[in-house]
Amino acid sequence: MAHTKSLGTSKNLRESASKRLGVKRNHGEAVAIGQIIIRQRGTKYLPGLNVRRGGDDTLFAMKTGKVRMKETKKIRFDGNQRYATVVSIQ
Repeated sequence: MAHTKSLGTSKNLRESASKRLGVKRNHGEAVAIGQIIIRQRGTKYLPGLNVRRGGDDTLFAMKTGKVRMKETKKIRFDGNQRYATVVSIQ
């Protein structure tokens, strides 16, 4: 016979569904108006020409064309520098 009373199930066994983040269209690929280029959290990739940023930081195309990605150095408000990739449509 058991010495301790049976307890409930563990509460930390659930896992959330993946959000499918990442690059959806790479450098040189053709996109149409409104197509998602990158899904992200935060601004690792910045919007350039003909690209807009959605409310959840998703980058999407404003015109039909080819995706162009360019590494650039950005200066923050405190003077520090960071490297970011600017995504544009040509």
